[in-house]
Amino acid sequence: MPKTRLMIIDDSLFFRTFLTQKLGRETSIEIVGSFGDPIEASTQIHSLRPDVIALDMEMPRMRGNEFLRTVMPKHPNVKTIVISALSGNVFDAMHAGAIDFVGKPGSRPGFDEGQFIQEIVQKIKIAAAAHVVMPSAAPTSARISISGASSKNLIAIGASTGGTEAILETIKRFPANAPGVVIVQHMPPVFTKMYAERVDRTCAMKVREAQNGDRVEQGTALIAPGGDMQMYLRQDSGGYYVYLTPGAKVSGHCPSVDVLFESVAKTAGRNAVGVLLTGMGADGANGLAAMRRAGSHTIGQDEASCVVYGMPMVAYNMGAVCEQLPLSSIGDAILRRFSR
Repeated sequence: MPKTRLMIIDDSLFFRTFLTQKLGRETSIEIVGSFGDPIEASTQIHSLRPDVIALDMEMPRMRGNEFLRTVMPKHPNVKTIVISALSGNVFDAMHAGAIDFVGKPGSRPGFDEGQFIQEIVQKIKIAAAAHVVMPSAAPTSARISISGASSKNLIAIGASTGGTEAILETIKRFPANAPGVVIVQHMPPVFTKMYAERVDRTCAMKVREAQNGDRVEQGTALIAPGGDMQMYLRQDSGGYYVYLTPGAKVSGHCPSVDVLFESVAKTAGRNAVGVLLTGMGADGANGLAAMRRAGSHTIGQDEASCVVYGMPMVAYNMGAVCEQLPLSSIGDAILRRFSR
């Protein structure tokens, strides 16, 4: 199998050397260039032919986001992952076409070098096979008014690679009185809170990182915190709420989409809509199947609009998906389920 050709762009000589030494030991990766200056690197992409670029965000002369916006459109077959310090800029990078991101050691509590390199290697492999989906220039359609939803209704969304933009594209179409939304997006600790704040600034709904016991109410979206907590949907006399508890990985992840979806199936059943968006692997497929068996309406993102057609593909192939749609249609399709 051909090696993935990797270019590293980071203004820190120490970090470039560290990555070169560690990733150079991987039999599946060939490092074809290492640059401290993104402008110099941009002149070498054509000749070095990288499959993937590992890109820092904060650099002199040209910041990572500018590199993504101005340089990468000239090289549509080259994929980018961001390796950056803790910053909301990583989400700007996702919007500009980066496939995924990894937090630098300084932004990671309890840093484990082996785990850090393993995560980078995995994301390089995913990026090499991913489909770059640039944001549509078309304006967002008008929000569909909801008159038929109740406090019993609920929307559950799961995503992984490419999901930060896919989730935003979906829920930015929801009006302020949309049914409560619960979300699992595979993401490191701390970043989920930053992501929730970013989405909250764009949407009519209130969006926040979930805390144990938070109520799932109309007009509110709760994003499971990254880390070692699994998120479940529960119900009492006051309605739905989320229960967060430390737990082992399920389907390779914590939080896991399967854990959330299976709890939604038991708790909300036919009152819920389940949505599985872009992502590598199979997390969420079994949970979506459980939701469909419980009477929920289930939606999977189609291959053409996915960054990685993994999770929704597994769900579709096992019969867990009621309808498969392009990303641009999913938000409105969800709302139609609650409109009368």
